[in-house]
Amino acid sequence: MVLISPEIDLKNEIQILHQLFDAGLEFYHFRKPSKSLQEHRDYLNQIDEKHHDKIVTHYFHELANEFNLKGIHLQEQVRIDFGNDLESYVSAYREQSELRQSLSQKRSESSSEAVRMSNQKSSVAKIAGSISSSFHDPTELESCKTNFNYHLLSPVFSSISKKGYEGKGFDVTGTKKTIVGMGGVNEDTIEAILKLGYKGIGVLGGVWSTKDPLTAFLRIKKKYDYIKSLNH
Repeated sequence: MVLISPEIDLKNEIQILHQLFDAGLEFYHFRKPSKSLQEHRDYLNQIDEKHHDKIVTHYFHELANEFNLKGIHLQEQVRIDFGNDLESYVSAYREQSELRQSLSQKRSESSSEAVRMSNQKSSVAKIAGSISSSFHDPTELESCKTNFNYHLLSPVFSSISKKGYEGKGFDVTGTKKTIVGMGGVNEDTIEAILKLGYKGIGVLGGVWSTKDPLTAFLRIKKKYDYIKSLNH
């Protein structure tokens, strides 16, 4: 379950975000296109370090190593603009991530404090050097040769946060790729999205456009976890 950040900062957003992390949010896509590099840092510095490994940044990918984030995301146009350099960019990031994990592991092993070592190992295990990308065409997604950890495909249903962004009902059953369905995701549409073959759901308006984002998140997560449990 992926939660996309609101583009424009909301009142008490950081406080709400901490509540969401404590409630089980593990994939937070940090997407703030109008923020500068320093403003990205200022935002991340407000978040408890123990949650940094749940954050995927869309912009300023160098922040992933600087803050030990979960990973990076490539917007569709960014991925296209890379052209033939895409593979080398992805490989370079993964190498940096593996080096970072290795160094963190060595630091944890050299620590004489058993509890601290255990905590650091747990943190290292969560930092996966994840790379994902956005798609708006299932054919293009299927033909993409780059090995992303997961793919965001939208709009499955009509968007809650973007008016006029009509859903396409993309059916991805049969694919071996990990595809997260976005667009119109809320408590009522989860079952329909998963029946279309998606391995996960991406939420934005279904949480942030509500009066109580925490309650909305908990309801969506409970429904999602329940439906997933029936399929295993």
